[in-house]
Amino acid sequence: MQPTFKRVAIGLALTALAAFAQPKPAFEVATIKPSPPLDPAKLAAALQAGGKMPIGANVDGLRAEYRYLDLRSLMSYAYSVKPYQITGPDWMATTRFDIVAKMPEGSKKEDASKMLQALLEERFKLTTHRASAEHPVLALVVGKGGPKLKASAGTPVAIDESAPLKPGELKMDGSDGPARVRVDPTTGSSVIDMGLRGKMSFKMDPARGTMHLDFSMTTMTGFADMVTQLFAQLGGTGGRQIVDMTGIQGNYDATVDLGLAEIIAMARAAGADIPVGAPGGAAGPGNVPVASDPSGGGTSLTDAVQSMGLKLESRKATVDQLIVDHIEKTPTEN
Repeated sequence: MQPTFKRVAIGLALTALAAFAQPKPAFEVATIKPSPPLDPAKLAAALQAGGKMPIGANVDGLRAEYRYLDLRSLMSYAYSVKPYQITGPDWMATTRFDIVAKMPEGSKKEDASKMLQALLEERFKLTTHRASAEHPVLALVVGKGGPKLKASAGTPVAIDESAPLKPGELKMDGSDGPARVRVDPTTGSSVIDMGLRGKMSFKMDPARGTMHLDFSMTTMTGFADMVTQLFAQLGGTGGRQIVDMTGIQGNYDATVDLGLAEIIAMARAAGADIPVGAPGGAAGPGNVPVASDPSGGGTSLTDAVQSMGLKLESRKATVDQLIVDHIEKTPTEN
């Protein structure tokens, strides 16, 4: 090897080693505390006031907040994977934490995920590796009678994060990007705008014991992802990913009515801190009365999908996984 080329090769090798040795971006300061139980009255007041979502992730300027999130959800934000892609101990979904952190000057919003990674690795002693393997999934396929879908009249628009919030509107950062939420605690209705991924609206009907869901301007892949995030995390799909295998292109609108009792039971089974009175006749969010026997209304997730001319089939597919090698239940001291 000629001396010039040798020096260049050595220089490139040293540069690569230096880049590899650089530490991950880290928060300047961060506190981690166990989340207190949800206070329905305070939650309703926060929803009515608008601003930052009182639960979930919010990164605003140099301040990053992750509230009422379990370790599986925190890892989802940190490593940009869906919760169903994380393989680890079951207890990771049972304890929730509040994290408030400050990013160094000059940081960008997209730096927050790497900083959260570093925080989890340092404070919870988290170690992971990635792998791809066949896993059981629920395939979303076309039913025998063909799809019964309504093509959307409009097209989704990306969220402008610089646009001011409307009165009563909240912002949040999902694992797939920013979202804007409008909630009416007095009626139990809400609208979630996920930008190019479409919109979802929810409304509880206590008299019928149902939750009415409208999906608008969504692709079939987006619909599968939304349903997975809504229900797989609650145990309603056995923790399996719903994968779009319909082959259907375009944006569509869909409406389904699900049994409220089933949704609440799934949420509780997943460790959600829902007040005991909510499903049994006392009150739901914002003191919305809930039927004492809501089991008679609504349908199951499987039946709801079938009403759209689609169906869910148990299959196997290759799924990218983030495997937890080690994680502590309690973080080190602040």
